[in-house]
Amino acid sequence: MIDQYVLDLQEVDEAQVAVVGGKGAHLGGLSRTEGVSVPGGFCVTTDAFRRILAEEPSIDDQLDQLSRVHPDDLEGIRTLSAQIRRTVEAVAVPVDLAAAITRALARLGEQAAYAVRSSATAEDLPTASFAGQQDTYLNVVGPTAVLQHISRCWASLFTERAVIYRRRNGIDHRTVHMAVVVQQMVFPHASGILFTADPVTGNRKVTTVDAGFGLGEALVSGLVNPDVFKVRDDAIIARAIAAKQRAVHALPDGGTQEVAIGPQQQEEAALTDAQVVRLVQLGRRIEAHFGRPQDIEWCLVDDGFQVVQSRPITTLFPIPEADDQENHVYVSVGHGQMMTDPMKPLGFSMWQLTAMVRMHEAGGRLFVDVTQRLASPTSRAGLLDAMGRGDPLIRDALETVLDHDGFVPSLPDASPGGPPAGSASAPIETDPAIVTGLIERSQASVAALERDIRTKSGPALFDFLLEAFEEHKRVLGDPLNLQAIMAGMDATWWLNDTLQNWLGEKNAADTLTLSAPDNITSEMGLALLDVADVVRPHPEVLAFLQGVEDEDFLDGLAKLPGGTEARNAIESYLDRYGMRCVGEIDITRPRWRERPSTLVPVILDNVRIFEPGAAERRFEQGRQRAQEKERDVLSRLRALPDGERKAEETKRMIDRVRTFIGYREYPKYGIVSRYFVYKQALLEEAERLVQAGVLSEKEDIFSLTFQELHDVARSNQVDGHLIQQRKDAFQSYHALTPPRVLTSDGEAVTGAYRRDDVPGGALIGLPVSAGTVEGRARVILDMAEADLEAGDILVTTFTDPSWSPLFVGIAGLVTEVGGLMTHGAVIAREYGLPTVVGVEQATRLIQDGQRIRVHGTDGYIEILS
Repeated sequence: MIDQYVLDLQEVDEAQVAVVGGKGAHLGGLSRTEGVSVPGGFCVTTDAFRRILAEEPSIDDQLDQLSRVHPDDLEGIRTLSAQIRRTVEAVAVPVDLAAAITRALARLGEQAAYAVRSSATAEDLPTASFAGQQDTYLNVVGPTAVLQHISRCWASLFTERAVIYRRRNGIDHRTVHMAVVVQQMVFPHASGILFTADPVTGNRKVTTVDAGFGLGEALVSGLVNPDVFKVRDDAIIARAIAAKQRAVHALPDGGTQEVAIGPQQQEEAALTDAQVVRLVQLGRRIEAHFGRPQDIEWCLVDDGFQVVQSRPITTLFPIPEADDQENHVYVSVGHGQMMTDPMKPLGFSMWQLTAMVRMHEAGGRLFVDVTQRLASPTSRAGLLDAMGRGDPLIRDALETVLDHDGFVPSLPDASPGGPPAGSASAPIETDPAIVTGLIERSQASVAALERDIRTKSGPALFDFLLEAFEEHKRVLGDPLNLQAIMAGMDATWWLNDTLQNWLGEKNAADTLTLSAPDNITSEMGLALLDVADVVRPHPEVLAFLQGVEDEDFLDGLAKLPGGTEARNAIESYLDRYGMRCVGEIDITRPRWRERPSTLVPVILDNVRIFEPGAAERRFEQGRQRAQEKERDVLSRLRALPDGERKAEETKRMIDRVRTFIGYREYPKYGIVSRYFVYKQALLEEAERLVQAGVLSEKEDIFSLTFQELHDVARSNQVDGHLIQQRKDAFQSYHALTPPRVLTSDGEAVTGAYRRDDVPGGALIGLPVSAGTVEGRARVILDMAEADLEAGDILVTTFTDPSWSPLFVGIAGLVTEVGGLMTHGAVIAREYGLPTVVGVEQATRLIQDGQRIRVHGTDGYIEILS
């Protein structure tokens, strides 16, 4: 060690991020790794940066101002960040600090050329790379110039782009400090970037090399297109040699310049095939050192590779852990459940413990391993058919994986035979009493759970819950329950397929299922219209609700004229539906009963948009439209050859779909009802742990899996560091987009619609509710921020049942996620909303306020203005 302000790279390792920043820590670790060459140099530590800030007290006030600027005030951020940079650069480097840097330069050669590079404590992290957010200076010559550029690196912590990046990643400006790496300059023949995993597909077995002539600045700045090589198993599997007309070279007296490349050299590859393979082998060694895929900057000097930076690739979706080395294919659970946001550990572990199939976690999302079902020809056909009916993009993604030669093993079919006893495909009578009985059974099970859990606490509570989970699965897995669900879905598919064949009509079932009985989710949306009817006549109640900001507003209502009736109506609604919320499959999400203010904007919208009695009228109008459609279809069928038989068969299916399709929504309601009981009991246990000094706050339990929380209840001990790690990881998972299909190689496969029957420029999706509608697009990502007018078209990422109250006030629906039988699609059909789901990047491609046309019958959207 030279002193507290300067450390030689050879003295630094990955544990010293707080001292030398992310870049310095990584380079120090690599410089001590066998087989990896790193240009010599030293780090100016974060102590030096703190010393500089302390020299100028006004910086503290400026940081206070910066923390108060609204994240959307880009002009304010630009002005303040520029002011802070000027202040930092104006601070004279103290004599003792300058002397320490000058001594380090003397050891390496004072008049040599150096790269002076920022190294912040919040960069090159597993969850946020901060690539390009702070500054790097190449070919800096002489101590005076080096000191000047170190000051510029310190100031670059406050570039506008770095400030905004930190805000978006939830990082406090005061917690980040800047070190500076000073390295001997290398003058390469070629340079570039090596990704040890394919940055586009995520495939961990495919390495990508970008290469160009001269310094890497030409590639990083976008001055030239690089040569691109893709390598798998030490073999180049793809190459694209670019015409490289420019390069960046070092100047003798310092600095860099662009130079033209001669015509003959422009088409040459910057690396030979042997060099590419050797570079990839080096990259794999570096990846093994850090334990995760890396983004590596390299230089080729005299046929040897020098590494000048290595950072984690932060955009890759994690791979579910497996206990073998076999190939695996995973399908997203969230796309089927209409909840692709990350779940907290308690949330995903509870879903795993109560699900009917084994689920694997990655990136806060759950996946099902379908490898075995894809391996057998018979089960493969059934899986692809089921996936294709629900979400064609998942089917296409699975077929893409099947096209990878040898990735999915080929297994013989299982022994022949019919479906297992009690399976969902067994016959079931068209009898409304079946649905009534199933609902009563579910209600009785939830009531017994509520009664029996009241006396349980401590370890006994967790033992009770493990038994309750088995009852949960027994109710869900009841063969009659599965048969009732499938009866409605099969009848829907039969009507759509058969009536298109016989009558040439698409999606006839959409109208035939309007206002079907026993649909708990559509009833939930209509019931909020009834709440609006109670509130509407009372001006003081309406004024009070418009000012609601906290969760105790129900107490305040009783003091107003009409307030008692309004409160009773809302309380009654919460008694029936208060266990619901956005993202309700995650038990950690706040329920409406816990956060009733979520419903207030929707109630007020209903008061504004609708007339009294709207719920009953809408339901009756839907029922009459369905009856009219039934008469029309049967009449047209009777006019066909063999028409009486066709009409009779269709009538049986219409009766069947109207008997069972509403029940499709009830099992989810039963699950969420049980979840709320589990959650209330666990929060009471969390309160006990807070009182005992074990936990800091109740919500800390959300960052533990159920099994870990069980251990905490037994031992009265918790790992606070683990909880903080989990909170940080959960925050980072929001930046990741979960794929529909993911392989054990890390390849994220989205799937595509293979269609050529839509207008140019149209956005393609899956038609799930017939009709065509034009209107204003309202792009809404948070239900609580909805501000809708009659005739608006809701555009969002996904809709689970909690969004249903919004459906009564809109004219159409577009989502990025969804399938034919997901909850949003079922309710859209119930309400007669033209709907297209599974529209990739809809919330980015459609602008809020644009006029659009939704083709719910044919599955595409036209942007009109």
